[in-house]
Order: sequence, then structure tokens, then C-alpha cells
Amino acid sequence: MTGTRGRPRSEETRRAILRAALELCERDGYQDLTIKAIADAAGAGRQTVYRWWPDKAAVLMEALAGLVEENPALRVRAESADVLAEVEGLLTATYELTRELTGQALVGLMADAQRDPALSERLQDAVIGPRREVLRTLLRRGVDSGRFTGAVSLDLVVDFAFGVMWYRLLGRHAPVDGALAKEVAAGIAAMLGPK
Repeated sequence: MTGTRGRPRSEETRRAILRAALELCERDGYQDLTIKAIADAAGAGRQTVYRWWPDKAAVLMEALAGLVEENPALRVRAESADVLAEVEGLLTATYELTRELTGQALVGLMADAQRDPALSERLQDAVIGPRREVLRTLLRRGVDSGRFTGAVSLDLVVDFAFGVMWYRLLGRHAPVDGALAKEVAAGIAAMLGPK
């Protein structure tokens, strides 16, 4: 979270602002998203938003990072008997959330990050890196349990899983959804293969 000045945050207002930012961004697009629109939709003052975040990118990154807390399917859970089902579940939750709520925010932030190294680093640290690590942890669990071979670099497999998502988000030529998650999970199984 960004440091605060003035009065402490109201948790209810904070959550309303974060949710409004994602919903408006998905509806109107990243470029048209404004702090005023976020504040109005959340029932907060513009100064409240600026007191807590310096810009819309910071609001969106906190909102994206916070989704992991709200959605247990985005976290590593206790081991199950079927690591491939866990991988598919993680990808389904990620892809569906991208389709429904986070796609425009991710694309907009990534576009701005191409020109702003500090934003790129924050995006990697707060959003992209943690999601990659969850998938990598699941894949490592599959290798360690004997479900998968380690024949292909796990980092390459993670790139495959998220690269497909990014390619479709940017190209808009095909959906990012649960059906894609199923196909990508099957691709991962083929790449890593059973021992």
C-alpha cells in the first residue's frame, strides 16, 4: 500500500475505490480512466483518492494485488492429489478474472510500463511476479511429487501459460477464459509429461 497523509484510511472506502477503479477501467478502458471517475463511482472525494495514491496506476496496482486475498484460487493451497487440476484451477481463475475485471487494467499498466521503468518494476513486484511464482510453485510441486518431469524449464512453462494470456489480451483475436485455461493446462501436461 502507498503511504498515507492526513486521516487514516477507512477500509470500506479503500475497498470501494479499488473495486471502482477495476470496474471502470474494464468498462471504459485504461486511457479514459480518471481519478475523478474513480472517486465518484466509489462515493469518495477526489482528494481522498489522491491522499492515498499518487495516480491511477497506483490505485490499479493495489487493486490487482489485492485480488489474491479475495480469491483463494489465485493462491497456493495445501497439496492435493492432482497438481494438474490445481494448475488448471489457477489458470481458470486468472483467465476468467482477466476476462471479467482485470484485462484492461493489465494491458494499460503494461503499455505505460514500457515507457516507465519504475512502473515496470512496481508492476513486476506487485502483480506479475507473485502470480508467476504461484504457478511456478505448483509446477515445482508436480515435479517433486513425480507427476511431471523436469525436462523443460519451469520458467519457460510459466512464460507459456501467461504468454498465451498476454498475447490474446493484446491481440484481442481470441478469448481469455476457462476454455483457454483447459487447453493451456493440457499443453503444460504435454510439455512436462508424466514421469
